[in-house]
Amino acid sequence: MSKNDQTASFLLRFTQVIFKDKTGKADVQWRGKITHVQGNDQKNFSELKDAIGFIQNKLSDLTISSIKEDLSPKEKEGILNKSMDIWKKLAKSYPKMVAEAIKDPKAQVIQIQEQISSKAEDLSNLLHLESYKPTSKSDIQELSHQISQLTDLVAKLQKKVDNIDRKISKS
Repeated sequence: MSKNDQTASFLLRFTQVIFKDKTGKADVQWRGKITHVQGNDQKNFSELKDAIGFIQNKLSDLTISSIKEDLSPKEKEGILNKSMDIWKKLAKSYPKMVAEAIKDPKAQVIQIQEQISSKAEDLSNLLHLESYKPTSKSDIQELSHQISQLTDLVAKLQKKVDNIDRKISKS
């Protein structure tokens, strides 16, 4: 992988906490943990904006580390701004998107399918809403366990690749 080819993967885990507030009324809060898979950095959050901020920071760090040194400061700034455009768009729309997804997840799947089909007809055939069913808690736990194992394997592989890169660069 060249210095300009960067990959960033993130794992989001959400936990719903139901509790009694100060007045004794039942209340609910979603809490989460986001992990940057390649670096294994983690952040706990209770506001989605904090998870998005974490992602933005990681991606901007990757972009900065990938920018060629021979570019002018103005070109570097332009590349960084362009790489963050998706987050500017997301910041404007995510509160409504999250609220709608919580209210009606199936409707959101349909909306995503419509967006995909308008862009690429072939991809829309991959989503089969007829067979849509909510994921069970045991399935989620199993997936989380498998993702954790994969994360560990990726970290070990990354260390090996780094060692090989160091040996090659010393040669």
